[in-house]
Amino acid sequence: MTDPMTIKDAAAALRSGATTSVALTQACIDAADRLDGKIGTYIVRFDELALAAAGKADEELAAGVDRGPLHGIPLGVKDIIAAEGGPTTAQSLILDPAWGEGIGDAVVVARLRAAGAVITGKTTTFEFAIGVPDDEKPFPIPRNPWDVTRTPGGSSSGTGNGVAAGMFLGGLGTDTGGSIRCPAAFNGITGMKQTFGRVPKSGCTPLGYSYDHIGPMARSAYDCAVMLGVMAGHDPSDATSVDVPVPDYAAALTGSLEGVRIGLDMLDGLLDIEPDPALAGLMQAAVAVLTAAGAEVVPVRIPLYRELFTATMTGLGHEALAYHRGDLVSRWADYGRGARLSIGAAALTSGADYVQVQRVRRVGQRRMAELFTDLDLVLTPTAVRGAPRIAGTGLDELLQVVQTGVWNAVGYPALSLPIGFGEGGLPLSLQLAGRPFEEAAVFNAGHAYQLATDWHLKVPPIVSAAEPAFA
Repeated sequence: MTDPMTIKDAAAALRSGATTSVALTQACIDAADRLDGKIGTYIVRFDELALAAAGKADEELAAGVDRGPLHGIPLGVKDIIAAEGGPTTAQSLILDPAWGEGIGDAVVVARLRAAGAVITGKTTTFEFAIGVPDDEKPFPIPRNPWDVTRTPGGSSSGTGNGVAAGMFLGGLGTDTGGSIRCPAAFNGITGMKQTFGRVPKSGCTPLGYSYDHIGPMARSAYDCAVMLGVMAGHDPSDATSVDVPVPDYAAALTGSLEGVRIGLDMLDGLLDIEPDPALAGLMQAAVAVLTAAGAEVVPVRIPLYRELFTATMTGLGHEALAYHRGDLVSRWADYGRGARLSIGAAALTSGADYVQVQRVRRVGQRRMAELFTDLDLVLTPTAVRGAPRIAGTGLDELLQVVQTGVWNAVGYPALSLPIGFGEGGLPLSLQLAGRPFEEAAVFNAGHAYQLATDWHLKVPPIVSAAEPAFA
């Protein structure tokens, strides 16, 4: 039997006795041994700790102790989120490693461990989730497993390429302007930015205080739903954490879209880059699948699209500068080139600009609420092209490709999932957004699509060539 690729299948195999958590975890370690040096997934691996946790999970399951669908499942953690077992670096020389070691597990990591998950290590990121990797700094350069000359996207780079390469079955990313959905799109996996405030951020180094989200990344919408069900819920340690009941997301995945009205915006006339020639056809094929599941799909125009994108990028820059200003002044050269330029650029705009950003966001939220009075979901491309090349690509170039920031400005949930391949055999993806705290509806639409397609199960050639653990 080949090892399962999805959390859902792995959970079933664990309970049937077809595999063990130790076997799953060892397969992930073997995949990392083969591929980590080629695609730069990990900052630090927890191999021994992970195998010990897996052994405990096997013992508990054998004794009839079942902590739920994540029990015994190997997961990676983005290295701006604290996890016991190793330092938290934020892929930067700036952050004192004692920061992460001193606070223990972040709230979300503690919740995953309590659910029996096996934490395999800390994954690569963009520096402080904003600065594209700098080859002059002593950190891995994450690469795309579909083409190692290309970026896996950011800033949740290692979680994205690690899931695609079989180094873990799911993992944590963060999303301030698209940093879960971008690497999900570029690596051909699934990722969810949930409603702002749904998941507590305590124990995560901030980028933009009012834009940041910690969310799940995995092969499927089902897997992400299972993870979010564990991660979500109020915690008093985070002032932005909202005390709203958390539904059983997995139970809501019926696969039926009867009565669901979806607005399609292909973003025509709003793009600064020519879309991949395959994108329009793949999006129309996706619409056909959603329609066959019962949905009504109608054309729409997202209100204030450019204004809300600008509000996200300008606002998160100001909030990042507020956190980093002192270190930028005293330790400029210790930051990578991408981080110091991206954060430092916020000093060129004013406090009045930041206030105006907040006004635009409030207006945008009202306009978006009006849009959703007649719609249940909104569908767009996640990115209009596949992953750019690493050489010569900065944050600005990535932002031309990825169409995600509008949902951070308003705080609505948005899911990215793969829909096929474009030029160069690179993955392309769609994005589904829903009303605040209605992640279940977003997940169900993604699940309905994935019941009828298998793009989320495609394996990069580099994995197959390396005799992968998951194939």
